Amino acid sequence: MTTLEIKENVEKALDEIRPFLNSDGGNISLVEIIEDKHVKVRLEGACTNCSLSISTMKAGVETTIKKYVPQIETVENIA
Repeated sequence: MTTLEIKENVEKALDEIRPFLNSDGGNISLVEIIEDKHVKVRLEGACTNCSLSISTMKAGVETTIKKYVPQIETVENIA
């Protein structure tokens, strides 16, 4: 997968989970992808101080991104 394809697929993954975050007053944006293996995102809105944001990152965001781009090793929220 090329760098461009990785970015496109990460964006597709974020588009898949964005409606769930939006329904709770939150959102997510892609910050950067490092070495085609490490994704940095920013949780926004209500998600920034939600007590469930850690489980949202692990169970929702990371799982969905890895479904679209299996080579991704880490997904990190940048506050």
